[in-house]
Amino acid sequence: MTDRKFRAREIRRQAAEVAFERKHPEHISNGEEFKYRIVNEENNCKGEVTRKNNKPSHIANFTKGLPHDVNTGLLVSSDDYQQFVAGIDSGDVRDFKDTPLGPPGQDGERCPNWESQLAQSNKVSVRAWESQGAGLTFDLEGPDAQSVTMPPAPKLDSAELVTEMIENYSMALLRDCPFARFGESQTVERAIRLLNDSPWIKYPDTSSLSDAEQKRRRGPFCTQNVFRGITPGDDVGPYISQFLLIGNQPLGNGSDPSTDGFIRYGSVRIDQRVRTAKENLDFMTTWEAWVDVQNGADVRGLETYVDQNDPLAYRFLATPRDLATYVHYDALYEAYLNACLLMLEMKVPFDPGLPFRLPDHIDKQQGFAQFGGPHILSLVTEVATRALKAVRFQKFNVHRRLRPEAVGGLVHRFKDESRDNKGIEVIETLVQALDGELLAEVVKHNDLQNQNPDRSCDPSANMRSYLLPMAFPEGSPMHPSYGAGHATVAGACVTILKAFFDHSWELRDTNGNPYAYEASPNGSCLQSAIQTLKPQEALTVEGELNKLASNISIGRNWAGVHYFTDYIESIRLGEQIALGILEEQKLTYRENFSMTVPLFDGGTVRI
Repeated sequence: MTDRKFRAREIRRQAAEVAFERKHPEHISNGEEFKYRIVNEENNCKGEVTRKNNKPSHIANFTKGLPHDVNTGLLVSSDDYQQFVAGIDSGDVRDFKDTPLGPPGQDGERCPNWESQLAQSNKVSVRAWESQGAGLTFDLEGPDAQSVTMPPAPKLDSAELVTEMIENYSMALLRDCPFARFGESQTVERAIRLLNDSPWIKYPDTSSLSDAEQKRRRGPFCTQNVFRGITPGDDVGPYISQFLLIGNQPLGNGSDPSTDGFIRYGSVRIDQRVRTAKENLDFMTTWEAWVDVQNGADVRGLETYVDQNDPLAYRFLATPRDLATYVHYDALYEAYLNACLLMLEMKVPFDPGLPFRLPDHIDKQQGFAQFGGPHILSLVTEVATRALKAVRFQKFNVHRRLRPEAVGGLVHRFKDESRDNKGIEVIETLVQALDGELLAEVVKHNDLQNQNPDRSCDPSANMRSYLLPMAFPEGSPMHPSYGAGHATVAGACVTILKAFFDHSWELRDTNGNPYAYEASPNGSCLQSAIQTLKPQEALTVEGELNKLASNISIGRNWAGVHYFTDYIESIRLGEQIALGILEEQKLTYRENFSMTVPLFDGGTVRI
C-alpha cells in the first residue's frame, strides 16, 4: 500500500505537469473600453466653447446594473464602472459590496423607484451580478481558467457587428415562425437578402482581417444555413438536433428512437417537450422598461405561458421562442446529459480506441466505473463548471462586451430625434446599415408590443421604438456577453461526448433506414423530415452533437441575449477545456486506449 500511496502522488504530479506546461496566452480585448468619451460642451465667459469631463463613457462595454441616466441611457459616472472593475480584478467581496447597484442615487435600496409600468406594478427589487470572481478561482483538474483565451470581440463600428445585429433584429422578428416553415417565410427571405448584402458577407476586406475574423467568415446564406452554426453537420437535415426531440423506447422495448419524446432515465422518463410561452409577446420595447433593466430591475419570471390545461401547454421545440424558453431555464448541461442517455440506450458504439468493445466471452470485462455508462454520464456534466470558470474570466476580466440589448438602446437613442447623439456618434455606421425596411419592421413590431397592458402606460409607449425586442422581461443575465456561458459549456460537453462515442456512427433504425424528425408547426408531435436529407444521406452522431451545441448556443441569440461571435468563439473555448481534462485523465488509467476527437473547425485530435 505504501507503493500505491507514492504512485498516486506521482500520477497527480504528472497531471499537474501537463497542466503547467500549457502556455498561458496573452488575453487581448478589442481596445474600446476607454476609447469613447463623455464630453460636455459649454461657453466660458469669453464666449468660447470649452470641454468638460472627457471621461470614458464605456458605451462598448457591459454596464448593466450600474446607475444609468434615465434620459440618455448612459452611465451616470465612469467612476462606478472603475469600482465595478476593481471588484472583478480583486475578487474581494467587499469591493463588490462597494459597487453601486440600481438607479442613480438609490444604491442599497431593495425596491428602488422604477420608470416602467412593469417594474412599478410588480414592486421588483434590484438584481445582483453573477459570479464576477469565478475566473480567479483555481481548479485541480483540466486547464486553468486563465490558460485559455478568446480573440478580441467585434467593435461597435465594425462590419461584423452590422451582420450580427441584422441577424439579431431579424431573429427577434421570427421568434414565432415554425422551424418547419422557414422555407415559406418572407421574413426569413428578407433576412437572407439583408445578410447577404451586408459588407461583412458581400464585400469583405479579407486583407485586413485577423486570423480569428477569417475563421468567423460566413455565407452566403440560404434557408438551409441561415441562423445556424458553422460546425460540421450544422447545415444537414432539420434545424433542431435529433437529441432535442426524440425519445427512446420504454424499458424492455428495444433501441429504436421513439417519436413520443420520452427519454429513459433509469426506470423513469424525461419529457423533451418544453413549456409553451405565449406567442407574439416580447419585452423591453419601451424606453422605460429598457432603462429599468439596465439599472438592474429584477423582472425575472414575469413572462407568461399558455394555460396549464391547454393541450399544448408543453410541446416539442417548434419555434425559436420554444428554443429560447428551453435555454432560459435549462440546467446548463441537461441537453448533453439527455443526449448521452439517448445514445447509451440507442447502443451507439463507443470510440473504436476504447477498451471493452469486444464480446464478453473475449474481453471478459465490461465497462462501467471506467469506460462505461457511469463514467461518461458523470464526465459529461463534470466539465461544465470548469468551462464556466474559464468563460467567466473572459467575460468579466478581459472583454466586458456589451449585450445586444445595449446596442439596441444605442440604435434607438441615435434614431430618436428628441435626443442628441453626443457621445454615441460611433454607432452611426451601424444605424445606417440597419436603417430602412428592417428597422421599419422593428418599429411596427414594437408598436404592437407596446399596446400590451403591462406597458401601454409607459410614457414612450406611443413613440417609435427601435429597441431590440427581447424574449425575456429581464433581457440578458447580469454578466457580459463575450464569451457565452451556454456556448462554452456546450463546447465542453459535446467534445466529451464526441470523444467517447463513435462520432461517425449514422442515425438509422434497426432496419438500417436513416431517420430525421422535426416538430410539427404547432409542436404537437414529431413529423418525418427525411426530405431535408439528400438521397442515401444520413445524420451522424458528430453532426447532431455539433448541431446540439449550436442549437443551445444560438438559442440564446434567438432570445436576444448573445451575438453570433459569442457562440462560435465560446464553443471553441469549451472544446479546449474538455480536451485538456481528457489529456490529464488519461494518465490515471492502466488500460492502453485512445480517443479520436473531431474538432469544431474540422480535423481531429487523438488523446
